Amino acid sequence: MANDASAVSDARPSAVSNGALADPFSPPADSSLWRKNFLLGAATASYQIEGAVNEDGRLPSIWDTFSAKPGKVLAGDTGAVACDHYHRWEADIELLASLGLEGYRLSIAWPRVMDAAGLPNRKGLDFYKRLLNRLKEKGITTSVTLYHWDLPQHLEDRGGWLNRDTAYRFADYADLMSRELAGTVDAWATLNEPWCSAYLGYGNGHHAPGLADGRFATQAMHHLLLAHGLAIPVLRANDPASQKGIVANIGRGTANSDSAADQRAAHLFEVQHNAWILDPLLKGAYPQDLFELWPGTEPLVLDGDMQTISAPLDFLGINYYFRTNVASDGAHGFRDVPLEGVERTQMGWEVHPDGLRDLLIGFNRTYRNLPPIYITENGMASDDKVIDGHVDDTQRISFLKRHLAAVDQAIKAGVDIRGYFLWSLMDNFEWAFGYERRFGVVHVDYSTQKRTVKRSAELVAKFLKERKAQA
Repeated sequence: MANDASAVSDARPSAVSNGALADPFSPPADSSLWRKNFLLGAATASYQIEGAVNEDGRLPSIWDTFSAKPGKVLAGDTGAVACDHYHRWEADIELLASLGLEGYRLSIAWPRVMDAAGLPNRKGLDFYKRLLNRLKEKGITTSVTLYHWDLPQHLEDRGGWLNRDTAYRFADYADLMSRELAGTVDAWATLNEPWCSAYLGYGNGHHAPGLADGRFATQAMHHLLLAHGLAIPVLRANDPASQKGIVANIGRGTANSDSAADQRAAHLFEVQHNAWILDPLLKGAYPQDLFELWPGTEPLVLDGDMQTISAPLDFLGINYYFRTNVASDGAHGFRDVPLEGVERTQMGWEVHPDGLRDLLIGFNRTYRNLPPIYITENGMASDDKVIDGHVDDTQRISFLKRHLAAVDQAIKAGVDIRGYFLWSLMDNFEWAFGYERRFGVVHVDYSTQKRTVKRSAELVAKFLKERKAQA
């Protein structure tokens, strides 16, 4: 199936090579993005694309369990098949390479590579070895995320991220993967978006495992960050040539008015979305304003935990999608006040590139030890359709151009940003929204698994070809 030509017949960016496209995408001549050492790639995640959930010894994950529960995922969708990448990986890498993308960010499915006793599952490991070796053969920089939300269900049955032991099991998993894959990974990220794992998974129940308690959220976050901290020295010991870091999703909060109460509300929004993660990583302490917002939710922190969590990083991955306009809730928190007349995506998220620039510049001022940054996810969902063999995703092209311009502005303001990964390489399982929301620069027909390159991908490929051709 991996070499099924019918599945990728529209997947070559032919319009790029003949120069037939008008180009509303390429950055201006003075943009930092023309630097050849600025990495431009695409990202995916295991549960969202792989499928094959019951093959070759893969164990159930919390997302298998969660998505099987009625009402949890739009239309009852699951990741059981997804993009069938487990079988079509060779064609997907060919597609990635044909677009000229320089980097690929993927995640490993923890339930695919270890059994319930913590022993390696060779068939699962071999899949990732083949994948990474092929990427290296193609000259593509490899960025591997160890945890992109698919916790083995057997660990959730023992408390999941509410159980401190899960952090130690994660260190064991990091040990296995970095020993087995050493030399094929250019950058290791321990966690993807711990805010989502902790808050959406344990705080409001929107994501797996579907628990909803404020104290659960802060305790889960502490154990997630502890897992990260425990894994960093293991990764350094086993694969010293690679970069080590973590990926955080950040949110811009703006005040609905100039009132002190609304300004404070915007501050608290960013505390819970950004400082909750970045302060322990880069300052070794949780922000006390967090517990003004969520009183009585302080996690149990043992001696030495914060030192472990704040281990130095080689890079920080940043995922950014939208901003949130807020007002005071009249108590100690904030409430969303959606703005009218603004551009939004299929997700209902406001398109606000300035938020990315402002946050990056702000972090550079706040954290003296801010490591080099990669934008590890940025993109948008739109209701894309194939018409006469083409997908004209005009809004996405404009979105990417403006967000890349915001990245350039942050670089020129002194922020050390070294690369940008499109989210996502292809349409995929969008968690609680199933298959309705399409984030890919490549369209996937889920009934046939046919891949069709969207115009956005053609234009990114054209830019990369032009940049490569420069002296």
